Amino acid sequence: MKHIASPTRAFTLIELLLTSALIVVLTGLLLPGLKRAQAKAHAVACLSNLRQWGTATLLWSADHNGLLPPDGSPNGRSIEEGWYVDLPRLMEIPAYHQEPWRTNSRIALGRSVWICPANARRSNSNNLFHYCLNGHINGEGTGNQAPLHLVPEPSRAVWLFDNGKLAAVAGPNNVHTNLHQRGAQFVFLDGHAAHHLNSDYWNFSSNQGRTDHPELVWSPWE
Repeated sequence: MKHIASPTRAFTLIELLLTSALIVVLTGLLLPGLKRAQAKAHAVACLSNLRQWGTATLLWSADHNGLLPPDGSPNGRSIEEGWYVDLPRLMEIPAYHQEPWRTNSRIALGRSVWICPANARRSNSNNLFHYCLNGHINGEGTGNQAPLHLVPEPSRAVWLFDNGKLAAVAGPNNVHTNLHQRGAQFVFLDGHAAHHLNSDYWNFSSNQGRTDHPELVWSPWE
């Protein structure tokens, strides 16, 4: 007697709809957790970048009679000196003007100390700085150099920060207002990096940077 195979049971339309609905629900439950994990990873990478810039600054100063590296031009056009020229030399990475992504938004940024993975800004064909230097430390002039050992309370003196605008050198009005957990990250002149909520450094009523937070000193000479 021949064995007759049982017919394969097909899914009904209702079962398919229920399965699809379950997938949608599970995705909705998992997605926020995945986004939070990604945001945390981006914040960790950014903080690591800033720490590396801070360490490079201290090493550069130690090799140059205690002076800080000069600011360089705020538009990023300096190629002889400036934080984005001098510090990369010490770190043995290409200087800013050698990076192709600075003027070409189609070039992949990759993992780099120049790049905050949470910052969606790409080149406007002229420049791209995810990190900005506090222009109040060295003072007016692209070549000025302040002595690090004379900076009052370097652990509170802002050096570099998450950039919400374009310039390579600026002040509190350039800090990004919502990059990492409703805030931004900073590196200070003792080399440590830290996260601050936007309420610590931004006045949303006047839409400008605050300079009165005790842990964020922009002009240490005042």
